[in-house]
Amino acid sequence: MSNDAPPLPAVQTFGLTRFYGTMAALSGLDLTVNRGDLFGFIGSNGAGKTTTLRILATFLAPSAGRAVILGHDVVKDADAVRHVIGYMPDFFGVYKDMEVTEYLDFFGACYRIPAAQREKTVNDVLELVGLSEKKGSLIGALSRGMQQRLGLARVLIHDPQLLLLDEPASGLDPRARIEMMEILRELQRMGKTIIISSHILSELETICNRVCIIEKGRLIYAGPVQGVRDQMSQGRVVYVRVSSDPDQATTLLKTRPEVLEVSPLDGMLKVTLASHDTDHSIVAEALVHGGAKLIELREEELGLEEVFMRVTRGETQ
Repeated sequence: MSNDAPPLPAVQTFGLTRFYGTMAALSGLDLTVNRGDLFGFIGSNGAGKTTTLRILATFLAPSAGRAVILGHDVVKDADAVRHVIGYMPDFFGVYKDMEVTEYLDFFGACYRIPAAQREKTVNDVLELVGLSEKKGSLIGALSRGMQQRLGLARVLIHDPQLLLLDEPASGLDPRARIEMMEILRELQRMGKTIIISSHILSELETICNRVCIIEKGRLIYAGPVQGVRDQMSQGRVVYVRVSSDPDQATTLLKTRPEVLEVSPLDGMLKVTLASHDTDHSIVAEALVHGGAKLIELREEELGLEEVFMRVTRGETQ
């Protein structure tokens, strides 16, 4: 296949709609996720993420529209879909008094993996999620991060091509969250297509190649991660703190063409750069070369709430 071939879709939804009574949890969602994507599905709580993932996982029928996964309709070919997906809901029960291998062996049997093959399969998925040394442990004795990784091992047991992960990093400490994201990167390198939902944009923007944002059941944005930031803000925002005269620092920064504006904020200076392509190191360089004493510099992370505020204020044009 030549490099110019268009990407193959793994998931396509056409006007996907779901009502609960008279309330629309999803309104005409048109979405395409390509094979090999690590796709971020972003929306505040109640935006319709879980509803969408449950429809894709064949647990919930759409009220209107349709969804196709790897060529299979989620309603008409539900059985075929279940064989190619692994779905990890946002809350899943684990059997606390079962051993790790026992738990995975049970699910392997549910997928009719022959007994002779199951031990190797279980060992493989445990290695993949970094739990090999916990084989004989009781699930109840595992940390929350390890239980989440075990949940991921469970959905990998039948080697699905598409993973649907609903907030897999919620409630994890920073270290466990980083470990989870590393595992997802590795799974993508192995050729799996992954849809991961979150309500935190900054959590996903470092690992996903494409994202979509939904709010109140409607699609607001779908495309490359960088596009969100370009669309949501004119330029990067950097906060700096100096131990020298802030007025002098402001003057130094304002002379640089890459700087759009400088304003004081809570003892710091808020520096808006003219373009998203500008590296924030120019801020440090301008200050240090000019003799200002720089003691802190951090880039603003666009939280989802801020993105939504900008979307609804019409600042994305």
